[in-house]
Amino acid sequence: MGNSKAISLLFGLIVGIISTLSAYFLSEMDSTKLISIAIISFASSTLLFALITEYLFDRKIALIYKSFEKIKQKEFETLNYDDSLLNSINPLKGINNQIYSYAKIKQLEIDELKRLEAFRRDFLQDVSHELKTPIFAAQGFLHTLIDGAIEDKTVSKKFLKKAAKSLDYLALLVQDLLTISQMETGQIQMKKEAFCIKNLIRETFDQIEGEASKKSISLHFKDPIPNKKLIVIADYYRIYQVLKNLISNAIKYSSTHTSIYVNAKKRKKVVTVSVKDKGKGIPKNDRKRIFERFYRIDKSRSKSKGGTGLGLAIAKHIIEGHNTKMKLKSEVNFGSTFYFNLKLAPVLDKNKKIKKKSFSLTN
Repeated sequence: MGNSKAISLLFGLIVGIISTLSAYFLSEMDSTKLISIAIISFASSTLLFALITEYLFDRKIALIYKSFEKIKQKEFETLNYDDSLLNSINPLKGINNQIYSYAKIKQLEIDELKRLEAFRRDFLQDVSHELKTPIFAAQGFLHTLIDGAIEDKTVSKKFLKKAAKSLDYLALLVQDLLTISQMETGQIQMKKEAFCIKNLIRETFDQIEGEASKKSISLHFKDPIPNKKLIVIADYYRIYQVLKNLISNAIKYSSTHTSIYVNAKKRKKVVTVSVKDKGKGIPKNDRKRIFERFYRIDKSRSKSKGGTGLGLAIAKHIIEGHNTKMKLKSEVNFGSTFYFNLKLAPVLDKNKKIKKKSFSLTN
């Protein structure tokens, strides 16, 4: 700041001398007028240059230094962006704006790194917990057998079944983890084709009705256009996974002797597929997190119902892989409805037929 004042005085003195000499050589003036010209030129030019340096340079340079200090202190969110008219002609505006933009970008990068670190930490904790349960269970049963229980055929058979069940759960968990990891990294691509969504819903019912009958739950499909195909463009197997996960979830959290309704409603360019149950519903605070890995509303109850806690997360990734969103409507004590859209296939020539899929999936 002191340097700017000295430069302003020097600039004013130079302009004053030049103005006085110009007046002296170009016209005949007495000494009083020359002195007046010199004083006026010096004062006006000094003041003008001081104003220019103060408002166009000094303040902006001070702001730049202040911005650097805030960056050092990681105070990115407190930076001020000045877009006033005066600054629009400031030659240093670009520099300050670049600093501002850089700081904002770095703040976003830092926030994302913090989010990923928190996600990584929580994920490792969740995976460790989920893996620990079946491993320790199988380990306990096997060590009991090694310690002598294997001599008792009744006990050994019972314990071997329990150990096998724990290992089956472990294999399912690892498979689900592998699936969701491959989806997130883009290793699994959706193989889209034309097929009848109504046929897929019925075939999914065939695969899962045994699970529903154990709780005396009935599965209903509301056919919007009987005797007519409803052709969509999607990945057949992946949509089967979505339907199976949604219906299985509905069965787990529904009371006995209730019903689950699946609907496929044709709209202009899409088909809306929905799965509705009459279970306990999902509290409002849990709805945003219901599609997260391992997230359970009631962990104690969910554990007893089985499942890896990855079904909804996988379903969400599959639906997003079809360039749409999984949505949820729920009311506590009245049930939940999960729904998503699939692209409706263009109208085909009457002579062309949709090839019927051979469904050979097993649970």
